[in-house]
Amino acid sequence: MSLSDSPLVCETETQHGNWRRWLLLIALVYLMLLAVSMIGSGFKLAAGDHAKTLFTFASNPIMGLIIGMVATALIQSSSTVTSIIVGMVAGGLPITIAVPMMMGANIGTSITNTLVSLGHVAKKDEFQRAFNAATIHDFFNVMSVIIFLPLEMAFGILEHSSAFVVSMLNTGGTMGVDGFNPIKALTQPALNVVTGMVSGLPSVYPGIVKIILGIGLIVTSITYMGKIMKSLMVGKAKDILHKSIGKGPISGISSGALMTVLVQSSSTTTSLVVPLVGSDILKAKDIYPFTLGANIGTCITALIAALGVVGVNAAFALQIALVHLLYNVFSVVLIYGTPMLRNIPLDLSYKLSVIVAEKKFYGVAYIGGLFFCMPLGIIFMSV
Repeated sequence: MSLSDSPLVCETETQHGNWRRWLLLIALVYLMLLAVSMIGSGFKLAAGDHAKTLFTFASNPIMGLIIGMVATALIQSSSTVTSIIVGMVAGGLPITIAVPMMMGANIGTSITNTLVSLGHVAKKDEFQRAFNAATIHDFFNVMSVIIFLPLEMAFGILEHSSAFVVSMLNTGGTMGVDGFNPIKALTQPALNVVTGMVSGLPSVYPGIVKIILGIGLIVTSITYMGKIMKSLMVGKAKDILHKSIGKGPISGISSGALMTVLVQSSSTTTSLVVPLVGSDILKAKDIYPFTLGANIGTCITALIAALGVVGVNAAFALQIALVHLLYNVFSVVLIYGTPMLRNIPLDLSYKLSVIVAEKKFYGVAYIGGLFFCMPLGIIFMSV
């Protein structure tokens, strides 16, 4: 055996590889924080005194919901979309409009694990189980919107409760304005460079360019953050999965949230369990709490993104990130915590999976209809 093949050398190379990945992860988090600041700055420049006109297209909560849903289904990352929404709020997007967008992002992210279930389409029984497991997430998120969107429109529950939490956290003055802000100190020089590069453009174009660059940076940084976190943490995440199943709903929800924080992707968390149910290793009801935990864990990205916002709208950016967290926590407490409501997603997903297993075209029609045709149809009818 050569020296390069020795266990000690291999372990050293692995450690060096891990350090490089951790350093790259830190750099990507910095890029995400910079991107959020860039989007906020860009929206301020592009909107100016016309912000109300700019946001009129989403003044209807249903339209806000649809925009968040379609954007997430297309990008296949609720973390990306919610981070962009945080940046938009930092640039002046009203919280009232942003709340239904966050709700829509929850539905849009469900498409990934539903698509994963199509990988079992060749075997009828296996496909039925996998589709059942995948669509629990869909039905739970749709049910959450059906309950909470009308309540939000009528009473502003999420807006007011998140504002209360922000006021409790922010006891020392306006966030991001008073005192030293280390994140601003780190991101402002790079933001100033970008501002200088686009300052020569006419009219609203400097703002538009910053928005496009910011969105591009968010998509890139979160995509690669997810890949690096998976390479570093998937083994540990799978251990969490196997240890938590069968130990009760609290363990399942907590483990689902922790696993999603580790891999920075609720789609990864939910997609990992779909093949296990399809292969009859686990039952759909076993992974239900785990899936709910994934909804809560995915909120970490928007909270991190909110840290990159400075200035007068910093509190609002934190508020919309907290809206996402509170919405998912309230949904789990209300739906899963109420025996009468708890099994509705399970029952609906099972009945749909039986139909789709018999006529597979219905599965494709369901995905296309729920995530694209219905929301896009509503948009076109509203124009």
